[in-house]
Amino acid sequence: MDMPMPVTMKMGDLMSEEEFFQFCQMNDTLEFERDSQGNIILMSPTGLFTGGFNSRVTMELGIWNKENQLGEVFDSSTGFTLPNGAVRSPDASFVISEKWDALSEDQQETFGHICPDFVIEIRSKSDELRYLQDKMKEFIANGTKLGWLIDRFDNKIHIYRADQSVFVHETLNVTLSGENILPGFSLNPGSLLK
Repeated sequence: MDMPMPVTMKMGDLMSEEEFFQFCQMNDTLEFERDSQGNIILMSPTGLFTGGFNSRVTMELGIWNKENQLGEVFDSSTGFTLPNGAVRSPDASFVISEKWDALSEDQQETFGHICPDFVIEIRSKSDELRYLQDKMKEFIANGTKLGWLIDRFDNKIHIYRADQSVFVHETLNVTLSGENILPGFSLNPGSLLK
């Protein structure tokens, strides 16, 4: 049975932020997000190929950050509470040091109120493209400065910028720039496909 992913459970305001965090901790083998209306979004685990590709992309970002020490890098299981109230988990993300250091220890241990400065979404076989495009627009609208949506199924990369512009590369074999958000960071997604 093919079920379109992700699946949204209509919840409204039945759970507070703390209750949603606890719900996620109690069900830690599942992946959840929450939209700005409080509805819970059940995410599908990725397949092996997409998971490996995601790991390689996150590792490249981590290597760059280890050398530059400009902030914190996060993986796909990290939840961020955006200014609109949604809790989102990008496949890879980066937060500048000043924003990370401004969070209390308690905030760092939950879905802290912080929007990543940079996000990457990698389309898996079960992901609907429209959902990921809307998610990227939501990140930008809430303060993300640069985002990459890597779609290996359509062989495209969508670049989202803070000015709301979207540029589409018609190939995965292109060197992407971290621009002024991630100075000196570059990535060729096509070279990481095995």
